[in-house]
Amino acid sequence: MVASIEFIEKTIATCQEAAEANRQTAGRVGNVVEVPAEAADEVMVTADLHGNRTNFNAIRRIADLENHPRRHLVLQEVCHGGPPTPGGGCMSYALLEDVAKLKTQFPDRIHFIMSNHELAELTDYPILKAKKMLNVTFRTGMKEMYGLAASKVRDSYLEFLRSCPLAVRLPQARVFISHSLPEGADTGRFDATVLDRELTDDDLGDKGGVFALVWGRDYRLANAAAFAQRVGADQLIHGHDPCPNGYKTPNEMQIILDCCNDKAHYLIVSADKKQSHADLVKQIQPLRG
Repeated sequence: MVASIEFIEKTIATCQEAAEANRQTAGRVGNVVEVPAEAADEVMVTADLHGNRTNFNAIRRIADLENHPRRHLVLQEVCHGGPPTPGGGCMSYALLEDVAKLKTQFPDRIHFIMSNHELAELTDYPILKAKKMLNVTFRTGMKEMYGLAASKVRDSYLEFLRSCPLAVRLPQARVFISHSLPEGADTGRFDATVLDRELTDDDLGDKGGVFALVWGRDYRLANAAAFAQRVGADQLIHGHDPCPNGYKTPNEMQIILDCCNDKAHYLIVSADKKQSHADLVKQIQPLRG
């Protein structure tokens, strides 16, 4: 059954409001949101959800932002995955809408950072997984829900995605949170100016700096150290790389989290103090149980 006109209009308005909230987020400098100790006590960091509503609900419950007014929440990569629609489409579009709604409720404390699957939707970059074209199944699900209005709703999604920050920085804690890190940061191949300036279409394309940031999987210590120095951090927290056990630590500067399976893990980071890599790892918690 296709959604009502009222629901369609509300969905579009919510995505547009969330996009404006992204652009106006307190502490946003260029494409990075800075969360100093004056603005928060702690930041809950989560990672790839891929349509997993059970884990999304667990994140909201644990974050409990209503009762923790000085807690921020980082979300990433909700698109592509989860249960199918009755017509075989991807239902993760609904989770994207819920993230937009959450952003409007807590405009300065929800940070939905750019991820490679969201970038793929924004730029029509094809992703094939398990013999399925994920972009196509995503749109199939949307069309089941919105019928002839699907293109207008999608335009509002794209406005929201285009406005998303690339990263969150905790300056006192010296922690930088991004979906991944670029390959060859230690050889000067990464155009780090994308963090600081207005983005162009070329930045988002497969030869651009944003693409390099969200698709990279170069977890060598030398690469991590070079990237961390450029972004003013001692510790890096990412998603992007699948973690069967919910998290991994490829070196003493990086933590990778995963929230899309039943072993999902999260991390709450203090905003006001530096912590060692070992101490941060000890604070990683399972999302369920």
